[in-house]
Amino acid sequence: MEPVVVVMLAGTLVVLAGATITLLVLLLRRTGAGFGRAAGPSPEQLEEVHAELEEVRREAEELRSRAEREAGEILRRSEAAEESASQMRREVEAETKVLKFELKELRADLERRENRLAEREQRLDEEARRQAERARKLAETETELADRRAELDRVAEERRAVLERVAGLTGAQAKAELVMEIENQAKREAALIVREIESEARREGEKRATKIVTLAVQRVATEQTAESVVSVLHLPGDEMKGRIIGREGRNIRAFESTTGVNLIIDDTPEAVLLSCFDPVRRETARLTLEKLVLDGRIHPQRIEDAYERSRAEVQELCVRAGEDALVELGITDMHPELVTLLGQLRYRTSYGQNVLGHLVESAHIAGIMAAELKLDQMLLKRCTVLHDIGKALTHEVEGSHALIGAEIARRYGEHEDVVHAIEAHHNEVEVRTVEAVLTQAADAISGGRPGARRESLEAYVKRLERLEEIAQSYEGVEKVFAMQAGREIRVMVKPDAVDDIQASVIARDVAKQIEEELTYPGQIRITVVRESRATEFAR
Repeated sequence: MEPVVVVMLAGTLVVLAGATITLLVLLLRRTGAGFGRAAGPSPEQLEEVHAELEEVRREAEELRSRAEREAGEILRRSEAAEESASQMRREVEAETKVLKFELKELRADLERRENRLAEREQRLDEEARRQAERARKLAETETELADRRAELDRVAEERRAVLERVAGLTGAQAKAELVMEIENQAKREAALIVREIESEARREGEKRATKIVTLAVQRVATEQTAESVVSVLHLPGDEMKGRIIGREGRNIRAFESTTGVNLIIDDTPEAVLLSCFDPVRRETARLTLEKLVLDGRIHPQRIEDAYERSRAEVQELCVRAGEDALVELGITDMHPELVTLLGQLRYRTSYGQNVLGHLVESAHIAGIMAAELKLDQMLLKRCTVLHDIGKALTHEVEGSHALIGAEIARRYGEHEDVVHAIEAHHNEVEVRTVEAVLTQAADAISGGRPGARRESLEAYVKRLERLEEIAQSYEGVEKVFAMQAGREIRVMVKPDAVDDIQASVIARDVAKQIEEELTYPGQIRITVVRESRATEFAR
């Protein structure tokens, strides 16, 4: 509502109020005049009239005040509405400006895109023209090449005719000789390629297994004597070495005399060596020293106490290992002394192979062969699991472990077939039973499978030397390198004395000679390298 209208409405209300008061006053006057003409009003009437007059005045005043308040409220509301309308007009104007700016930007972007499309269409048209020109040039080039080819064919025909007259051979005869020569050369190369493909196929078939076994042998290949008779005990600190030695060597002498094991203390940081050919005694000494190191109190009496506890512990471990092996094989009735001796083989190795594991594996293999031949499986398992029992006493009793084992088995009441299989498994006595033959076969399979045992360092070095000697014996060979633990041979030949075909022949001949002379697991790769170098000097 407009402010002027509000003011006019308020004024009208005020005028109406004043008019109402005026009318009341006039009415009262007329009433008083009437009273005067008659007899005059009484005092009571006058008071009553005055009271009514005052009441009318108060009502008129209230009406005027209410009209003024309502007019003020209407005026405030009108001002607020006008302010809100102004705010809305400003917001609409701002939004209109933003929309106009965005529309302007959209129009500019649309114009830029239209310009880019026009430029792209222009470039496409130019590219199409260039492609057409290129196609025309290619067609001309093809025509020119066809003409040159025809000219070359004509010249070649003339040259062939001249060569036929000079050589005295027809083209068919010369072609036949050339084809024969190329065929012979191709046959040689094909034979070499076929051989290489076959070798590569075999290598790929066994590549993963060969790599794993070779790396394992290289990583754990150590000197056999050290591997068999030495144990290493790690110490918490080098100061413990002095406590182990004791005052004037008292502790180390007491330890060696009690355990029967040599204690080697050298410059190796935080470690000592235990050396003994008896694996059980060596393990007992290792546990004894480990208990002493953990306790920290080292003197002769403590050494004896720890040794007694360790010996009982090792004895219990041996019995438990023997019982576990027999339970795995299903054998229940065996003399306790044989069980103990069998468990002692847990600490013995043969060419890197654990003897107890070898006996269990051999027994399983013998049982499978007995089942296939319809023989007594338990008897074969018993023969095989006891065939190396003599190794537990070879350091105490003189003689072959086969004969020692047979005597032990006979002493503790084993069947005569079991005794014979034990004493005959290395052909030290004549083989008389099928069980003895199967025991030999199971022993050979378990010990001869790839990765079961490692050859000695001496045999390994001799085989490498022989490999290099075989390759070095051929004419034109400059250097030979045996690599990958003897699994690969690199042969360097002289490039001026050996050509590519001769290099292939050398590789084949070396492989054949190695197959005939040497015995080795897996296969050996022979690589002949022929390197040609050209050297000139600028002056």
